[in-house]
Amino acid sequence: MLRISFLKSIKQSINHSIIHLFNDSFYISHYKFYITKAYNKIKTTMPLLILIIQTLLFTAGCKQSTEPKLEAELKLELEDTSCTEAWIKLSATNLQSPATINLLKDGSVAQTISLWRDADTVLYVDSLLPNQTYKFKTIVQSSNQQINTSSNEITVTTMDTTSHEFSWQSWEFGTTGSSTLYDVAIIDENDIWAVGEINIADTSINGYTTYNAVHWDGTKWELKRIYHYSSCNPVDYPAFRSIYAFSDTNIVLASRGSIGWFNGKTNKSDCSIRPLLTGAINKLWGSSSGDLYAVGNNGNIAHWDGRKWTKIESGTTLPIRDIWGDFNDKTNSYEIIAIAAEIDINKGSKLLSIKGYNVIEESNSGLSWDIGGIWFKSGKKYYIAGAGIHYKHSLSDSVWQRYARGIVTNYTGDGIKGENINDVFTAGDHMEIVHFNGFSWHNYIDEISSDFGVLDGISIKWNIVAMVGFNGTRAVVVVGRRN
Repeated sequence: MLRISFLKSIKQSINHSIIHLFNDSFYISHYKFYITKAYNKIKTTMPLLILIIQTLLFTAGCKQSTEPKLEAELKLELEDTSCTEAWIKLSATNLQSPATINLLKDGSVAQTISLWRDADTVLYVDSLLPNQTYKFKTIVQSSNQQINTSSNEITVTTMDTTSHEFSWQSWEFGTTGSSTLYDVAIIDENDIWAVGEINIADTSINGYTTYNAVHWDGTKWELKRIYHYSSCNPVDYPAFRSIYAFSDTNIVLASRGSIGWFNGKTNKSDCSIRPLLTGAINKLWGSSSGDLYAVGNNGNIAHWDGRKWTKIESGTTLPIRDIWGDFNDKTNSYEIIAIAAEIDINKGSKLLSIKGYNVIEESNSGLSWDIGGIWFKSGKKYYIAGAGIHYKHSLSDSVWQRYARGIVTNYTGDGIKGENINDVFTAGDHMEIVHFNGFSWHNYIDEISSDFGVLDGISIKWNIVAMVGFNGTRAVVVVGRRN
């Protein structure tokens, strides 16, 4: 019925227009004939036209309708804490970008950040207090639509500090010539190995005997001569420069140009690394006995995969003085970093990330040329000891920060190692020892010090720390036990 009325209306409008335009009976009669014929043609095809028009109108109506917008969502998850810091992951979805987000700590704004897209962002919060509980949540206000959205609230408890209270003991070895210990490994409180070169006067043909290790059995230190085949070295009992212990029966020893696999009693020499080296091995680090790195002079880096040694090109000829690695839960891989510098000569310093069999030189901006030791917890805190203690929160930070001499240390640091980010030791010239408990640094120079001593190698395990070096012409071991 609607269609017929619509067609009649069209026909009447056309007839009226023709009459008005021509006002002549001949023309009017002539055109009425054709109009009637056209009208009948349209009348037969109108159902299809109506259907097309209805479809177009329906489609246009759908396009013009406004779908409901998805509500913005924020979610907080705690990733990690230290004594004074927290790492919180913020997940944002359906944001009307750009968006300004406020991080609230116990109801007050602690940080303000801007987000330009949906993403996961790790928020770093510092200046917290140890062993304290805080509540965090985020509120976002979109600059486009002024819509306030808040996240869930999470509870964060910071780590407690460790104690600075240690009881210290020291032992000296060597009765003739010059003696020194280069490195130390704690297996447990009753099983500690230190390696180096100790000369003891006696009635032998040379007038002295050289020992290359000392061992602590829980009650006393015993001088040791660990045999190493002379086919690898000029002597059968070389001075070992580094030690790394995976267990009491799986210990790696590094001499000037070879490796020893030591089970606590006998040593199996490995000369296969020798062709890859052009200088002494200074330090060892590994995640397992099938994933071991040796670093040394002339930029040497070699990797043991459980079957063979492979040389890794470092891109430098500077002596590599230390190496450390730590597993990163986010990347599900180990982060491995070595440091290179000349001792007492300013030839610059280098920071080298080892990724597989490739080396990437990281930024050393802010890093002094005189550096000796590295330790870090991947993605949380990085320390380098040298002319002051250098540190970063993230390796991607642009500049290394440094405590000026006299603030934490008074002298150059040669080694640094930690049990956790709230239990870190550094030591160096004048046998200066400093401890970080997660909140503050404590210097033990009034308890342990020497005008002629240097401590280099450090090992820390649970509540015991051991450090080795020399004091004048004698090798020295210093052991601290937490009270």
